[in-house]
Amino acid sequence: MKKLATYGIKPHDAEVKADGQKWSLMEKLLLGLTLDQYLDQLKRNKFNWLLALIFAIGIPVIIYRFIFGLGVVTHASYDYPWGLFLGFGLFCMVPLSASGFMLGTTVEIFGRHDFEPIERLALLNGLLGYFFAVVYLLVDLGQPWRLIYPMFVSWGPAAVLFLVGWHVATYLSVQVMEVSTAFFEWIGFPRGYEFIRKGTVGLTVSGIILSTLHQGALGALFTYAPGKVHPLWYSSSFQWIHYFTSSIPAGLCMVISVSTIVILTMKWRCDDRFINNLDRITLSLAKGAAMGLITYLFIKLLAVAHDNEWAYIATGWGAWWLFEMLAGVLLPMFLLAVGIHNKNVLLCRIGAFVTVFGILLNRLNTALITFNWQLYQEIPHMWEIVISITIFAIYVATYRFILNRLPILYQYKAQAVEEGVAVEAEQKAAVNA
Repeated sequence: MKKLATYGIKPHDAEVKADGQKWSLMEKLLLGLTLDQYLDQLKRNKFNWLLALIFAIGIPVIIYRFIFGLGVVTHASYDYPWGLFLGFGLFCMVPLSASGFMLGTTVEIFGRHDFEPIERLALLNGLLGYFFAVVYLLVDLGQPWRLIYPMFVSWGPAAVLFLVGWHVATYLSVQVMEVSTAFFEWIGFPRGYEFIRKGTVGLTVSGIILSTLHQGALGALFTYAPGKVHPLWYSSSFQWIHYFTSSIPAGLCMVISVSTIVILTMKWRCDDRFINNLDRITLSLAKGAAMGLITYLFIKLLAVAHDNEWAYIATGWGAWWLFEMLAGVLLPMFLLAVGIHNKNVLLCRIGAFVTVFGILLNRLNTALITFNWQLYQEIPHMWEIVISITIFAIYVATYRFILNRLPILYQYKAQAVEEGVAVEAEQKAAVNA
């Protein structure tokens, strides 16, 4: 697209063309390009070839798993009931998707409209993260077609897993509705857009309730297996709040990380509103992430002190725990603090990527690496790794597909003009009052 832009070819970014005619659905899908132009830029992008290679290997393996069962692609056993599908797909994707409820709350509840340029990106990040966490879960289930039974037929309201399942399902529905405003703009359905906008506050409040509860409930799942997770990563009194507090910097830093990748690889799709406000918003999000990391570190140390597990720090597992704390919490906290103090956006972005690494390491440590720490260490099956990479590649491809088309990183020209007129009218009314 950068090369096409040099020839004066601009992608679809308005409700109507320059000649006043409306864009057709096919033209919108092709970004306003001809079919030859679109296919040509697809072939020139080397990342597309990498995705095609992953899909060529991974999709047949996924089909193979559903034909012959879960046992042919995992080492799952009673000792190790879950592997990468849940250890990475669920326990890692969910905290990194917490951006949706946080930015939605910031803009819609607290009225911080200065964060609006990145709100839709945060909502989309939340939607896709939760959706693909469910995809990983479906691949992990031995009989995914029977998912309807624990959800609707044979309820277990006293079970934490039942709580997590229903909260994820309902919150995913809420996020679909929140992101649907961009879709309705894209297809030219103003009535649908207005209908969703009228219920934005209710949807946001629902998102707050559902997301905060199940973020903590994911941690509470480990109370089902006391003694299996290493004591430095497990505390029956604090496990739920470990997961909740860590999801706050995880979600904020994931938005910073995604926006950084976007501005480096898809700047042609971003409008001036997004580009001009991104550095300021990045610094603001970094402040919230730094405070979240400080809170998380304090609670982690408090849990170790409460359970009197200091002796484990002198062991090999203790060295690994110290590495996680130093590399995944203290280092990004320092980078974010220095970046905020010096208004160094690059340092804040590096700190955000390190924070994401730290959260991933913590979740993998809790769910996989230190699980059954007194027994043998389970190595994931080769096909399990291939499937996990393939699903993540589909997640990335879906992310790119939506960002390229829907008004997430840009505003529709007609809408931007209308909003500008509305804001100007409000300002004049306030002055007259």
